[in-house]
Amino acid sequence: MSENVPKKMALIASKGTLDWAYPPFILASTAAAMDMEVKIFFTFFGLPLLKKNLKTAVSPLGNPAMPMKMPFGPKFFQNISWPIPNLVTSNVPGFESVATGLMKQTFKKKGVATIEELRDMCVEFDVELIGCQMTMDVFGFEKEDFIDGVNIGGAATFLEFAADADITLFV
Repeated sequence: MSENVPKKMALIASKGTLDWAYPPFILASTAAAMDMEVKIFFTFFGLPLLKKNLKTAVSPLGNPAMPMKMPFGPKFFQNISWPIPNLVTSNVPGFESVATGLMKQTFKKKGVATIEELRDMCVEFDVELIGCQMTMDVFGFEKEDFIDGVNIGGAATFLEFAADADITLFV
């Protein structure tokens, strides 16, 4: 490959929870900052990440790899991994909201950018954000629901780019 031709990264974002929203935006903004041409195809539950009014949450239910750590209190308390049984996460009303709040608080305390900030960086770096037309039709979304600059297309639109990409990831 010639040095004058930028590398290409193709990402498929298929999940929209708080923890799954970070990877496509972190990878895309980093690749774009490294002068790569980047396109993200948002499909199924990843498509709402393009909405103007972004509402991400995290669900610890069924995620045994997700320890709960507290973003407050003494250091020893913050370092404890609190394994929360599925029985608790599925039966305690409001537990998902608590887990989401704790994760957002931890990210803020650690200086991690928000999803909105990362998404804005992607737009600023000219990452092409492609909303899946079929998913829009199935879920009843309209182009007006999304932030400015989102392109709408089908799988063929994205695959044409992905076929020549140096890096292709499904997240």
